[in-house]
Formats: sequence, C-alpha cells, structure tokens
Amino acid sequence: MAVRPEVIAALESQFAGIAPSEFRGQTRVTVPAAQLLDVLTTLKQTHDFDLLVDVTCVDYLNYRDATNRFGVAYLLANTTTAERLTIRVMLDEPNPAVSSVVSLWEGANWLEREVWDMFGIHFEGHPDLRRILLPDEFTAHPLRKDYPLQGRGERHNFPVLTRGEG
Repeated sequence: MAVRPEVIAALESQFAGIAPSEFRGQTRVTVPAAQLLDVLTTLKQTHDFDLLVDVTCVDYLNYRDATNRFGVAYLLANTTTAERLTIRVMLDEPNPAVSSVVSLWEGANWLEREVWDMFGIHFEGHPDLRRILLPDEFTAHPLRKDYPLQGRGERHNFPVLTRGEG
C-alpha cells in the first residue's frame, strides 16, 4: 500500500534535506546520514511504522549517474495500515558509517551485522558489531563491487575445521 501523503509531508516539514520519490507505487525517502536516527524514530513513534523488515546495502560503484558509493536501505512497514516505506541513506568512502537503529528495533542487530560483514558499513553505537557470516580472519567485504570474483587469497590462512568421529 502506498504511504499516506501526510506522512511524507510531515517528514518534509520536520527534516531538511530529505528527498522523497515514488516508483511503481513504492515510496522511498532519501535521508542525510546525520538525520537517520531522528527520521526513523519519528516514523516509528509518530507514524506507526512498527516493523523493520530489512536493512540492506547497494554498492553503486561504476553506476553511471551515482554520486555516492553506498546506499543503505531500511525497509519499514506499518502493520496496522499495511503501508511500506523505504528509507535510504547514501554514504561514501573512506569510512562509510551511519547510526545503529538497534535501539529502535532489536531485530536490526543481526541485519546491521550482515551489512557490516558484506559491505563494510560501520553502524555507530551498535552493541556488538562483529562478523556474522564470515570468519573473523576474513579481512575484506565481499559484496563490494571492487572485490574480485576469485577473492584475494584470504582463504589460505583460515583454520582447518575437521569433523569428529561419532
């Protein structure tokens, strides 16, 4: 379901620098990184977006019209009205970082860890930001577009795991 226009109007009046857009009935709002936590808090507490569906990332390296390297996307839902909203934050290197939203949605804990592990986006204030999919010895972020398909030889120093008899 499309997001109510009054929700977008309220965000635009309260926060400077946000950029709403709509494509095929899906509403997206691009938010400056410094305002992310405030925007998401407002959406949760004032406009009843009570479900964080997902946190993911897109690497825009080599995209023709991209002005930023990374886009972190927060997919939200209002379970009462069935509205869905995508909040996007654009980040750049050398230190892409954004505030953690674990204080709003406990389920963001593992989602943010996955984005950290695969893309190297740092979530400031995260209670336990460490690798969740790859071993601690892995030093790269393999879903970045500049990561080679064959890897960089990181696997040679992984500990060998053997299964016990039994």
